[in-house]
Amino acid sequence: MAYAADAIERMGPRRFLIAGLACLALGTVAIPHVAAPWQLFAVYALLACGWAGTSLGAIVVIIGGWFQTRRGMAISLALNGASASSVILVPLLVALSAAIGFKLAAAVAVGLTCAVLLPMIFLWVTRPPALAAPRHSGNEPVHADLAWSKRRALGSSQFWSATLPFALGIAAQVGFLIHQLAILQPLLGRVEAAFAVALTGACAVAGRIGLSLRIDRMDARHASAILLAIQAIALVLIANARDPVLLLIACAAFGIGVGNLITLPSLVVQREFSAAEFARVASLTTAVCGVTYSMAPGLLGLLRDLSDGYALPLYTCAALDLGAVALTFWRARAATARP
Repeated sequence: MAYAADAIERMGPRRFLIAGLACLALGTVAIPHVAAPWQLFAVYALLACGWAGTSLGAIVVIIGGWFQTRRGMAISLALNGASASSVILVPLLVALSAAIGFKLAAAVAVGLTCAVLLPMIFLWVTRPPALAAPRHSGNEPVHADLAWSKRRALGSSQFWSATLPFALGIAAQVGFLIHQLAILQPLLGRVEAAFAVALTGACAVAGRIGLSLRIDRMDARHASAILLAIQAIALVLIANARDPVLLLIACAAFGIGVGNLITLPSLVVQREFSAAEFARVASLTTAVCGVTYSMAPGLLGLLRDLSDGYALPLYTCAALDLGAVALTFWRARAATARP
């Protein structure tokens, strides 16, 4: 994901998306034929390239290039499409696998996906128009800026002040979501726990749509702090509550922030970096968050094994959220241009 913006700039969004789709399709078709562990790692490396070329990083960069004043709403709606498709397509793929077998189901899914996406890419995906020089409207930084290399960004407090809160918050969020069913099933039962997971997802979509209507007029850092604090409270409640109604309320409250925390990093970047640097910095922020949240489920599983329960993992996630809240108030000074 760190190289998504560079690749889109060189290849153009159309060829970039086609390359990502090709990696995703080849990896998916290859999975049923895996016969050894090393082959699985190779296939997942291919899928990782497809993921980087078709998911969050690509969506933020490509959609963001077309919008300035309503970028937050545009990205939120685009990511809601991704969320809705995952809710719809995953059960369909499971049902199809049960009916015709996983090998054939994977091939059918890839064929249908390509049949839908390729015409859309050729018809609608074009290179965004050149961004105009940033106007000082309150949503853009007022400093002149040289090109931000990845090395310069990673060594900049300005970059980390916009990235660290979400790196911690999204890690806590993904860690909890991966373990949510295992956490709730002993407390609620299998059916009720599945309902709680579905409720969390529904609230994620509703929360993202609701906030998208106002986020372009709000301070993105303040909105992030509020959502992170709500998630921390919800996690503490889940760690202590035994009443089914309270647990469902906590899951719903947690869900409100799920989708929005994915959208908000790009808005913070938009408002604290120049328009010309949005794509490069946003893709790097997405990549850093990807590294942190990829480690979260394993870390929580280790804590669960060490403590023989989910209380410690839940409190750890809450602590990460509260740390992220504190970091949202750290606004590093904009880096000055250097000769």
